[in-house]
Amino acid sequence: MPILITADELASRLAVGRAVAPSAAADGRTVVLDVRWTLATPDGTEAYLAGHIPGAVYVDLDAELADHDVVGAGRHPLPSEAALTAAMRRWGLRDGDTVVVVDDLGNQSAARAWWLLRYAGFGDVRLLDGALAAWRAAGHPLETGDVVPEPGDATARYGGMPVLDIDAAAALPGHGVLIDVRAAERYRGEIEPVDPRAGHIPGARSAPTATTLDADGRFLPAEVLRARFADLGVEPGVEVATYCGSGVTGAHAVAALAIAGIDASLFPGSWSQWSNDASRPAATGGEPG
Repeated sequence: MPILITADELASRLAVGRAVAPSAAADGRTVVLDVRWTLATPDGTEAYLAGHIPGAVYVDLDAELADHDVVGAGRHPLPSEAALTAAMRRWGLRDGDTVVVVDDLGNQSAARAWWLLRYAGFGDVRLLDGALAAWRAAGHPLETGDVVPEPGDATARYGGMPVLDIDAAAALPGHGVLIDVRAAERYRGEIEPVDPRAGHIPGARSAPTATTLDADGRFLPAEVLRARFADLGVEPGVEVATYCGSGVTGAHAVAALAIAGIDASLFPGSWSQWSNDASRPAATGGEPG
């Protein structure tokens, strides 16, 4: 399935959807999910209500794309299949839909929804390349207020994307490539604004999220991404996984690798899980030798 969609392609799909009768649009609909979230402002409701792509449904990343009742699995533990099924139905999703996930952060938060829906076995999920900034730059309209769709009937069935637990993440650098996508200074252990310990998983390689995007927040071309990942040791036949602070931007790296034609696992617990486990060593400084 395609990973990206452009603003103009999305606008055309939405225009077609509005032009046909609801019964004719029952199959092959395009549904837009707005995943406005940042570490500093996790509740994106206000920004969403002030202006979003017409018809877009707001997704609460903290409440719907994570389960904070789970203990010991990091700051954004994965929700249960039942919880994600309930959320998908609230968003109005039905089997056969194309889902486009959007944020205002270069897809760094929308990628969590992209990955989770793929993990849940949903067929066609895409990221709006360039995110909401690209929609605005193309001159397409925004609407205000809330969108409450009719309930859907989609069901989450986990297993559609590969996942690593903490032990597998610890072992991976011995035979594969583990990519840390946090800011380089967090990787080196110079600062740690959120989690209890600074540093990185021993043997991990640093590739901050921003290095996969251009100045406009669009993903770099596939061939450029392939070359950059090759510099980290990512080659055919080598197992690859990503992690970040809490499993949000790590999903963005999985998408970037997929654009480059590379399958990768996600360690959802990421540094937030690792750093809370006193038995796990924390490496500091630059790249491993």
